[in-house]
Amino acid sequence: MADDIAVPGAVAGHSHVFLGKGHAQAERRSWAVIWLCAAMMIVEIGGGLLFGSIALVADGLHMSTHAGALLLAATAYGYARRHADDPRFTFGTGKLGDLAGFTSAIVLAMISLLIGYEAVQRFFVPVPIRFGEAIPIACLGLAVNVASVWLLGGGDHDHHGHGHGHEHAHGHAHGGHDHDAAQSIVAGSGRLLLSIYEEDAPPRFRVHAASGVLPDDASVETVRGDGARQIFRLRAQGAFLESDEDVPEPHAFTAVLRIGSAEEHAVPFEEHAHGDAKMGRDNNMRAAIVHVIADAMVSVMVIAGLLLARAFGWVWMDPLAGVIGAGVIASWAYGLVKDTGAILLDMTPDHGMAAMLRQSIEADGDRLADFHMWRLGPGHLGAIISVVTVHDRTPAFYRARLARFRALSHVTIEVEAI
Repeated sequence: MADDIAVPGAVAGHSHVFLGKGHAQAERRSWAVIWLCAAMMIVEIGGGLLFGSIALVADGLHMSTHAGALLLAATAYGYARRHADDPRFTFGTGKLGDLAGFTSAIVLAMISLLIGYEAVQRFFVPVPIRFGEAIPIACLGLAVNVASVWLLGGGDHDHHGHGHGHEHAHGHAHGGHDHDAAQSIVAGSGRLLLSIYEEDAPPRFRVHAASGVLPDDASVETVRGDGARQIFRLRAQGAFLESDEDVPEPHAFTAVLRIGSAEEHAVPFEEHAHGDAKMGRDNNMRAAIVHVIADAMVSVMVIAGLLLARAFGWVWMDPLAGVIGAGVIASWAYGLVKDTGAILLDMTPDHGMAAMLRQSIEADGDRLADFHMWRLGPGHLGAIISVVTVHDRTPAFYRARLARFRALSHVTIEVEAI
């Protein structure tokens, strides 16, 4: 027998919309940067023709290629949104952004080759530099690129690709980080933070006092979905309490913090994929930002090279800056090609999560006969699972077991009884 797990909350027939969480905002930001670049292009080309500056015209034409790269990203966002429910796309249009990111990476690689070629040429055949025009134009280009990065990032850090993944709780007082976000508990002695600590150590419960004092007598009992329970005694370890026993995987349960004999606080813990940040990454936006950051970096290096060349007569600094910039851009392009290519070829996106999923299915003697997992879009995974079991179990049983993996948006389960 076989069954499909639909997107959580989907209606009958389930949805195949696997777009990233900030898709609409990313599309709007891309268009904002396109208009900025287009306006700057018109000003530079018009000013260059009016005042007879070929350098200004050249930078305006360069800005047009910049706008073209962003147009690719914006077009991909728009197409994916308009065709998100198109039945011709078997698994939706979530990977269209990765295709656009892959294309942008190829363009970046070509740009790095052109910059490198031109820079090497200038080592052997130096070109006279008009510093009075070149330096202000480079500064203007840098200002536009900084504004573009800010617009694409929405004024925050969304562009780093964390998507909808969880945040790690960082323990400033004790160092390291917790596997799961710390759970805040308002107790009689003050506000406590309950977390699972596993930095260079086995995973163990820890309790910190955000305010007030640590309790003298405390323990944690875990209650799992199948009814299994386990008690962890907490002991004082300086500035925090820590459990004597390791917390077994998976870390998906209700944790009941008991303080003394009269106080109990129940909080949920959910398992997260080890690669949540990478799986939720929007490679289309990542490629757009790499374009403008690469341009900004080249502008900085060009400005530095021009200033040194003018001050000390080091004309070779200008082409040297070009060679270094070309190398950095090529490195970024390689990283983009590698990541987006793996997604387009349906490689397993997170081996850690795949291992945890296998462990969940095979926990009590069942066997995975066939297993495939791939990325459907930013923050969305698909999987095909074939289970061989001696028990009388339906796909719904395994659906419940996999419910804790929130990134699994479309799963097909086949059960073979022996």
